[in-house]
Parts: sequence; structure tokens; C-alpha cells
Amino acid sequence: PRPNIVLILSDDHSYPHLGCYQNPDIHTPNLDGLAAAGLRCDRAYVGCPQCVPSRATLMTGRSAVGLGMTRFTAPLPREVVTLPELLREAGYFTGIAGRTFHLDGSGKQPPESDEVLVANGLRTFDKRVDFLRQGSMLPQFQEFLGALPADRPFFLWLNSSDPHRPLDDNNIPQPHDPSKLTLPVHYPDTPLVREDFARYYNEINRLDGHVGEVLKSLDQRGLAGNTLVVFMGDNGSSQLRGKGTLYEFGIHVPLLLRWPQVIKAGTATTELLSGEDLAPTLLAAAGVAAPPTMTGRSFLPLLRGESYTPRTELFAERGAHGGGLPTNSANFDLGRAVVTPTHKLIYNALWHLPYTPVDFGNDPFWKDLQAQHAAGKLPAELSQVYFRPQRPMFELYDLAADPREFNNLAGKPECQAIEHDLKSRLQRWMILERDYLPLPIPPKR
Repeated sequence: PRPNIVLILSDDHSYPHLGCYQNPDIHTPNLDGLAAAGLRCDRAYVGCPQCVPSRATLMTGRSAVGLGMTRFTAPLPREVVTLPELLREAGYFTGIAGRTFHLDGSGKQPPESDEVLVANGLRTFDKRVDFLRQGSMLPQFQEFLGALPADRPFFLWLNSSDPHRPLDDNNIPQPHDPSKLTLPVHYPDTPLVREDFARYYNEINRLDGHVGEVLKSLDQRGLAGNTLVVFMGDNGSSQLRGKGTLYEFGIHVPLLLRWPQVIKAGTATTELLSGEDLAPTLLAAAGVAAPPTMTGRSFLPLLRGESYTPRTELFAERGAHGGGLPTNSANFDLGRAVVTPTHKLIYNALWHLPYTPVDFGNDPFWKDLQAQHAAGKLPAELSQVYFRPQRPMFELYDLAADPREFNNLAGKPECQAIEHDLKSRLQRWMILERDYLPLPIPPKR
């Protein structure tokens, strides 16, 4: 029989922040169990480090650049066909529930925008799925299960609000001890940084409890055996060099899949997987052909333990964030990245703008880091990373040798060949996707 599909998205969640990724500090027993019963993907990347364009990519199997979805407040064009629509055409009962799904024009729109969206019928998702709710994830999950037809498989996209900022205090019975955490390798070690990072872990633990309730309900209703459960981060965490950036914390996310009788329990893969690949993979699992417009590629053979031709590269973009004016690089930035099994090239088109963090620019721990930098108390290496007045136009990193992404190899003679290779790959992708940014390799004068 065709599988039911439940896609659970966490909100602002970077790899490797689950216990199953050999992270002993964080307590995530339900997600660890999901990984133990299925496939853990160690090198899954989203197409964008922000929720709107990333989710557009996940739902369409196409890049945000190709879709024209790089402006954060844009609604997905009606003519673009989505994963749930294709599944519904094939007989699936389809739904979206939980935190806002972001694709009908995200965020609080001014009345001038609302008027345009309404007058032109640009909010379309109530016509794309059978069941559409926004709000509390678990009650709406139960409502969806209660509405299921007896004779149809189902697809549900279930959106969590964790661990999105603001990070709550005391949100779990046994919070993580800030003093006992191993901070990420690129972090300054201050008490406020530790406290903030512990709250992030606490929200992931709360999310884990919610996932446990979902899995328990599937089991109690006798649905677990024929349900493909997918858990993924929608983009990287709102942490240092995370959300809004093309560094690893911005685009490298957790991805777990469980499908009893199909996916061998306890398996893992280090193959490169793109957010564009999710829709064609889920369509293939349901026996539905992906349309030729999808640029992602199915990794169903990996789920089945069959021969799989690995990706040699994937791409990501950074555009506007939120609906504000372009006052800093948090609100507006333009960047592209290409990732290979060994390296990453980042192209900062707005290189003259300094790094401004997304969603925590006014938080105490960041204000404290700013004060330490101004007083000359922050290590010089970290001051250079977080507070330099301009960024390089190109950044090239050996991801295995330099997991912090601190040692920029761009422009170094010994790395000229790899830099040109990655620029050439990015050039080709930008041309084919009809990207509006200047190409990384200009004409020779």
C-alpha cells in the first residue's frame, strides 16, 4: 500500500543539535528513537537560511531563485504546483497544521499589501490542501487524524514553533545546565552566551516531547507501520553565524526518516542532500512522478538501501528577511553558496555590509559581546569574525579541516583551482536559475 506521510518541521534548528548526532549534551529521546528506527542524514542542507524561501523550496522541489521567492513576504505563485497538490491529485488526503507555513505572504503585512494579496487572490493554500490550520501543533494534529477518510492515504505537513526565538525560560522540567554544555567551536564563551544556548537546547527538548506525542498517536491508531515520518529543520538556528547566513549553522540541518519495512533501522548517510530533493523523494515514495519543473532529485534509493548516484554539489541563496526596510544585513542581504562533499564557496554580493544577526540583535548576550568587542576584551579572532566592518566578497572553506569556517581560502594561490571550480559551478547554476545577481566570474577586461 502507498504510505501515509507525516513531515514535521522544526523552526530554526541546526545540525547537529540532536542526541542522535553524537551530541551528549542535549536530551532528545524521541527523535533519537526515530533515528534509531530509520535513516539519519548527516549532510542535509536547506536551500535558504530563512523560513519562507526554504519552505518554498521544500514544497516545490525548486530553488527559491528559480521560483522568484527570495523576497520574504512573497506568496507562492498560484501556478507553481506543490507537493501536497500532486499527492492530492493522486488520491491523498492532504493537510497543513501548526505554526504558520509562511507561503501565503508571510508575517504581518501592512494594509497596502493585504489589499493587493486579497484583491488578486494571492493567498492560495486553502485551495491547495484538504485541511489547513495555523496555530497549536498537537491539537491540530489530533483534529487532522479525526478528519481522515477511511479509504485514502494521507499527507500532513506539521509545523512546530520550536526552537524559534524568543527562547522561553523554564520551559521544560529539567532544563539544561549552561555551565555543563560544550559550546559550538565558533562560539565565544561567556555566561550570557551559555545561558542563551541552554535555552535553545531547552526548546529542542520541548519539541522532542511534542514529536513523541505525534509518534505515540500514530502508534495508538495503528498507523505507524505504514507511515513515512520525516523530521527536518526548516533552516538553521537563530544563533551565532546561523539563521540568515550561508555558514553551516545557517543551512545545515537535521533530517531523519522512518518508514517501517522499507528503511533499515539504524542506518545513516553522509551523502549531500538538498532541500530541493525532499519533494521528489516523497512523491517517489508515494508512486507519483515528479514534474519536470522540479530541479531536486529523489533520494528514495537511499531509503530503500539501493544503489544511489550521489550529489556532487548543492546550492543555497540568501535574500531579504522579514518585511522591514534594508537597514542592515539582517533585514536585507544578498548571497549565494555552493557546497560540495569537501568545500563551500560563499558569494557575498553585499560584501560591504557587516554581519548583523537575525532575530537576536537586541538580546543581552549579543549586546554583551558588542561591549566586550568595543572594550578590546573579546579574542581578536572572534572580533574579526563577528565585528569586522566588511565581509569578503568570496569565502572558501575546507569543511573537513575547518569546521569553524574561520580560515578563508579564497584568493590564496594554492587554492586557485578549487576556487575557480566552485565559482564555475555557481555560475552555471545562477545562469540556469535566471538569477538576478551579478555572476561570480565577470568577463575578462
